[in-house]
Amino acid sequence: MSRSSPGSILEILYTGEAPTGYGSHILRLVTPVQMKSISSAVASQGIAAVVRLPVDTYTDGLPPQAGTRILLLEDVQDPGNVGTLIRTAAAFDYSGIILTDKCADPFSPKCVQSTAGSILSLWIRRTASYLDLVDELRRRGHVLAAADLRGQTAAAMLNKHNSLVLALGNEAAGLSEALLQKSDQRVKIPIKRDKAESLNVAACGAICMYLSSLE
Repeated sequence: MSRSSPGSILEILYTGEAPTGYGSHILRLVTPVQMKSISSAVASQGIAAVVRLPVDTYTDGLPPQAGTRILLLEDVQDPGNVGTLIRTAAAFDYSGIILTDKCADPFSPKCVQSTAGSILSLWIRRTASYLDLVDELRRRGHVLAAADLRGQTAAAMLNKHNSLVLALGNEAAGLSEALLQKSDQRVKIPIKRDKAESLNVAACGAICMYLSSLE
């Protein structure tokens, strides 16, 4: 469970033995039956957090300090994919994620479950004005790299940029032409197209984020 935003955690619910490592957070013992009614997981791990939703998630303004590496998801609709990408972005030390308003809600139950507790580890914006945020980040010096099957730049070059916005598109349609036209680079991952036409967006994102984080 993320400890990057401790102020957002109101209390910790648990079954069994009291968990350690949560500082001054309120710990509340609940029965397994109560936990089952609270959690949507088929097999609960016996611990959950009651959190305050970040107030800026559904606004269209960037944080003053947005960070150097940012993930952009355009119309990624499967909540499992969105949650997995949030978890992966946190693991590779991305600062924030921009989602279009057609993306799965990052705080939907399946998405939160797929983040495995990392949902509070970075800032999130879900907005229809995502292209305006991209423009602002580019003015701040970020390079917009679009993952594109027709790209001409190897994804291995992503680590050459100090400030990066990595854009991933819809599971079926990919990235919009509007976003591709704004991109500074179109990157691709070489795959055997005669064996697999494309990669799942979460797998593509994981590879690209790993490559972008290499020293």
